Amino acid sequence: MRDVAIIGVGMIKFGRYPEKTVPELAAQAAHLALKDAGVDMKDIELVASGNLYQSNAMVGQRILQIIGQTGVPVVNVANACATGSTAFREAYMSVASGAYDMAMAIGSEQMGKMGLLGGGAAGGDPAYSTEGVLGSGLMPAVFGMAGVEHMRKYGTTQEHFAKVSVKNHKHSMHNPYSQYQTEVGLEEVLNARVVSWPNTLYMCCPTGDGAAAAIVCSMEKARQFTTKPIRVAASVLTSDPWTQRDLIMADINTLTRNAAKEAYEKAGIGPGDLDLIELHDCFATAELLHYENLGICGEGEAGRMIDEGATTIGGKIPVNASGGLLSKGHPLGATGVANVCEVVWHLRGEAGGRQVEGAKVGMAHVIGLGSACTLQVLEKV
Repeated sequence: MRDVAIIGVGMIKFGRYPEKTVPELAAQAAHLALKDAGVDMKDIELVASGNLYQSNAMVGQRILQIIGQTGVPVVNVANACATGSTAFREAYMSVASGAYDMAMAIGSEQMGKMGLLGGGAAGGDPAYSTEGVLGSGLMPAVFGMAGVEHMRKYGTTQEHFAKVSVKNHKHSMHNPYSQYQTEVGLEEVLNARVVSWPNTLYMCCPTGDGAAAAIVCSMEKARQFTTKPIRVAASVLTSDPWTQRDLIMADINTLTRNAAKEAYEKAGIGPGDLDLIELHDCFATAELLHYENLGICGEGEAGRMIDEGATTIGGKIPVNASGGLLSKGHPLGATGVANVCEVVWHLRGEAGGRQVEGAKVGMAHVIGLGSACTLQVLEKV
């Protein structure tokens, strides 16, 4: 496998665009990434397109009808919330393997007209459905139950989870791509409508529309296009291993822990070497659990981390400087690539008012229940 660099990224502001189609949103992000890289479509040898809700609609090919049909291979990806990040890994692997010299990953989704995220992990198969019988497969309930279990084991409180929401909304104030750029106070979060206890409204990610893109090429070729190549030190994809799990509560931890172990080994680093993390805070409870899953603190210590401000910008290890999914938004297919964009901007020193100073190594994490987990470790060269 050869070294791969990210040479261009781009994304649109997450929000609601009812007048646009998914390919139109994606094309905007692709154009931004092409401009950032200083290349055009004739340089791209493969396109990996991630989109979940139109996964049978040849979204990648429809994007190329707008930005340039050059006849290159197009891979359409659907992998739950990890859809965009899996598309990024497909682009990365195509270059790392030596099959191609330059590839583009695009993640897109249009969810502004949709309601609550969720649905059973079994995809509606009656043979596996336990909805309403053994707990719930709806995402708010799954992550609510995971939070309650952490509270039971370690004494974590609802206030700890609420502090995640306060932090991420504050971070988003400096992110022009964020769906919401509004600060919320601790009492406001705690007193908001309960969605699935302990998560209140401000502790749940919003649905919306969005798109992001990234261009990767061989490290050898990257120097022809940029003075700031970002090396992909590791790109990992895991699924659930078989475990004798609790039938009532989904396991949202094991596949991230496995991915983290593999990513650290491949990158030759440890959790202490990370300067920032963009992780999958679909609910406030998820962020705290992933502190432990990614090894940035010990078992049961996530609450203390948020109390100490360790994961705020300026803290020991800033997490979700973008505002995270809680405030930036979570258009499923776009999220994974957007997380990569955010880390790249920090490593290049281009993140503006939310810049993590001196950042040299960052991680982008996404988990999609069903399950899939991706981790990208990125390094400033």
